[in-house]
Amino acid sequence: MFSQNWREHPNIIWLTTEDNSAQYMKLYNEEGVSMPAIEKLASKGVVFDNAFSNAPVCSVARSTIITGCYAPRIFTQYHRRAIHVPLPNDLMPMPYYLKKAGYYTTNNHKQDYNFILPDGVWDESSIKATYKNRKAGQPFFHVQNYTITHEGNLHFNQETIDKTKDEDLEHIKVFPYHPDTKTFRFSYHYFQKRHELADQQIADFLKELDDQGLMEDTIIFYYGDHGGVLPRSKGYAYESGLQIPLIVYVPEKWKHLIPYDRGSRSETFVEFIDLAPTALALAGVNVPKGMDGKPVMGKIVQKSKIKNKNTAFGHADRFDEKYDFVRTLRVGKYKYIRNYQPFNMDALFNFYRYKMLAYKEWSSLYREGKLNDVQSQFFKPKSPEALYNIEDDPHEINDLSNSKNHQKILLLMRKQLQERIKEMPDLSFYPEPYLLDNAIKNPTLFGQLNKTAIAELIAIADLNLAPYNYVEEKIKLALKDKNPWKRYWGLIVCSSFGMQAKGLVPLIQQILQTDEVNLVRIRAVEYLMLNKISFDQKKIKILLENSSSETEANLILNTISLIKEYQPAIKFNFSKDIFPSEWYDEPNDLVNRRLEYLMN
Repeated sequence: MFSQNWREHPNIIWLTTEDNSAQYMKLYNEEGVSMPAIEKLASKGVVFDNAFSNAPVCSVARSTIITGCYAPRIFTQYHRRAIHVPLPNDLMPMPYYLKKAGYYTTNNHKQDYNFILPDGVWDESSIKATYKNRKAGQPFFHVQNYTITHEGNLHFNQETIDKTKDEDLEHIKVFPYHPDTKTFRFSYHYFQKRHELADQQIADFLKELDDQGLMEDTIIFYYGDHGGVLPRSKGYAYESGLQIPLIVYVPEKWKHLIPYDRGSRSETFVEFIDLAPTALALAGVNVPKGMDGKPVMGKIVQKSKIKNKNTAFGHADRFDEKYDFVRTLRVGKYKYIRNYQPFNMDALFNFYRYKMLAYKEWSSLYREGKLNDVQSQFFKPKSPEALYNIEDDPHEINDLSNSKNHQKILLLMRKQLQERIKEMPDLSFYPEPYLLDNAIKNPTLFGQLNKTAIAELIAIADLNLAPYNYVEEKIKLALKDKNPWKRYWGLIVCSSFGMQAKGLVPLIQQILQTDEVNLVRIRAVEYLMLNKISFDQKKIKILLENSSSETEANLILNTISLIKEYQPAIKFNFSKDIFPSEWYDEPNDLVNRRLEYLMN
């Protein structure tokens, strides 16, 4: 607990807008929308030019922000969670430590955490939560969430677009990977208008704070809860999904706590894992060892130590019913992307995404052959790894991974990413259903106990980075291994190589026939169907019937949905009655969403 001289500690506010990448704001992009209230904060604070969510979707991002931990290390990386997971034994959510030190902690009002929220974290967390209920003079930490920019606001109908005149949209410039149509221009325009409304709401909040004479006692953070919502942003590990606006207002009274000049911009990289440690450091509270992030402000922070902080880690796993497995690393101007399942297309159907007319139109234009190569990338398999120069190519459309001039940086960043996920260790190298059955009691301890085993799985996954003839024997050994998850990853690597791995087809067919593990067998199906190799498709129904959980069924259905994307003519003859009714009794159940898609 602090001494009763509470005035020695600043109030801290986090203002959050949903689904808002830096690209949409004039502070970061000349084509973006002006947000005067935020710009006023920036004039007396710091604009961070390199701020990143570690994940491109809300529940994962918010779990990361409030714990200061990488989600794949603590098993909070899947959106939406199948079950709330326990936090590490040595860690509490950040507000707990502020509350213990004497702060009044309030959240208005969204939580959306993927972990079990312990008691005693918030003094108030509700739609009515306010810092005003604190004791006289007591410092406070308050989170204010604004939902008006959320994705759901872009689920408008065609009539809304038709009522808008073309000349009202002439000023809109779409990103190069989007088709330049009225639907897309209107979506941009409409989203900008939502930003203006959010700014007005923030202005009202700040006026009230000022009327109470609190602006000079309060450090205010403004940030987006992850990247934007237009197609190929939210849910995807591109900069549009990961790079966020971050502006920190610092009153004259507290400028000694920041290693930056007021009214300046900083090139220092800030990740969401850093927000919790930074808030604690500003309050003069020790940062727990269990947090992965580092403070970028506070008395303990030296400018010389953070000036060259220039890395950010990103990840994308399950997003609702859609699975992918992507890891990213930014180092300065370069962005490295590792697609562990490169046969996955970004455009794989996701029920909630495709409520947006822009998504629907984009898909239709692709099917009709009306897109150029850049606009078509979204609908095609990916390379196992990609490298981008973000300064020259902010939209990540020019992959440099095959450039002779960039092999040194590619290999260096590949190694850096490998080391990072091994050290973590990254739990996603086990399938989500297996983790739910085996790691749920203490996910972080499970990771530490299986650190060597995870490193071995990573080594198999990385076989698809070498020429096939160099690694064929290693793949064959993986397919024959007693460890089912080595077989699992061996099959994923086979699918990455496609018909280069045709010499392993007899072994893959044997796995489909005899393997004891359902999820291993579906990966064998995946290889055969991606490469149009015939087999008894009744096996698919058997695998679905053998599913031991809704999560396992959804993972299998994800593979089947991928096949449908690539081969729309294929019909799958199964119905909902192969599953227990509770797996699909709600319209938003993941299995129900997949079944509706597959049966239409």
